[in-house]
Amino acid sequence: MRLRLHLWLATAAVAATATLATARSNAPAAQPAAAQDEPRSPDGRRYLAQPLVLDKFFADPSAHVFNGKIYVYPSHDIDAGIPNDDLGNQYAMRDYHVLSMDEIGGPVTVHPVALDVKDIPWASKQTWAPDAAYKNGTYYLYFPARDKQGLFRIGVATSKSPTGPFKAEPKPIRGSYSMDPAVFTDTDGESYMYFGGIWGGQLQRWKNGRYDPNGGDTDLKQDDKPAIAPKIARMSADMKQFAETPRDVIITDENGQPILGGDHDRRFFEAAWTFKRNGKYYFTYSTGDTHFVNYAIGDSPYGPFRFTGHILKPVQGWTSHHSIVEFKGRWYLFYHDTQLSDQNHLRSAKVTEMTFNPDGTIQTIDPFKD
Repeated sequence: MRLRLHLWLATAAVAATATLATARSNAPAAQPAAAQDEPRSPDGRRYLAQPLVLDKFFADPSAHVFNGKIYVYPSHDIDAGIPNDDLGNQYAMRDYHVLSMDEIGGPVTVHPVALDVKDIPWASKQTWAPDAAYKNGTYYLYFPARDKQGLFRIGVATSKSPTGPFKAEPKPIRGSYSMDPAVFTDTDGESYMYFGGIWGGQLQRWKNGRYDPNGGDTDLKQDDKPAIAPKIARMSADMKQFAETPRDVIITDENGQPILGGDHDRRFFEAAWTFKRNGKYYFTYSTGDTHFVNYAIGDSPYGPFRFTGHILKPVQGWTSHHSIVEFKGRWYLFYHDTQLSDQNHLRSAKVTEMTFNPDGTIQTIDPFKD
């Protein structure tokens, strides 16, 4: 596999550092002395942030604060030699590692394999973007994977450690489908899973609650009708099942009408993530083929959520997938791009600080400095 490693990266002169599972660590290095020394994208732009890890590819970073530390649950990109296609077959991930750090900008530990697809009884391949949660002394890892029939389902695995190893339940969550699980726990202790993704995520094939193999490869081709909605379900007390039938998460425009399928700059594609701030619920997501990370605000974890704006402009690479976490009174956006490889299926996780305006809106982040 040929990687486009810039000289600046090859000499390890980066702000982000990585500690390998063998406990070998890279010492933090100084920032480049001048702008001309910074790594640049193929079109010549400087990156806003640098990869958290240099020797492995991690994408879809779901960040959480447990016990005063940051733990990141990403997917683990590999090169399986599969050509690119619109259904995502080139994303052939097969295991998970957990990343941890004591401080933003400090050393990053890459822990040993937390879960491998071969140890998931019901799964066949493609362990895509995961998430995690904690309750009553147990850590939960939620993940999508294809079952033996090739359908995406969502599974759960448990551990007494935030870094695993995790033991998978023998079957996927009942009533689950599609991909990109994200679990939000409200201030009252109730937890909810948001999930779904169109195109390769198969959500368009579940229009009537049953899988339709002829449901299309992209969306419903109904640009003048409400866009396909992501799903939400409250979790059971043991965090291993849905406590209710999944329902639609409605994203509306400024007039309270559902975002339409043809509105690709605002409609949902994948990568749901929800957080709460000052009593408001922020539902965030990726627009996929237009490459934005968006947010919409509501008064309930179920929504409806009113589209409010873009959080992140397009990164280098096709996909955009993120998480948002508060740490020591400051808010951070974790995301990924293809800086190290310039290949869509080999991505690197990054982090940058977010800024809220006094009215609760979010200042849009450009992943490039120029």
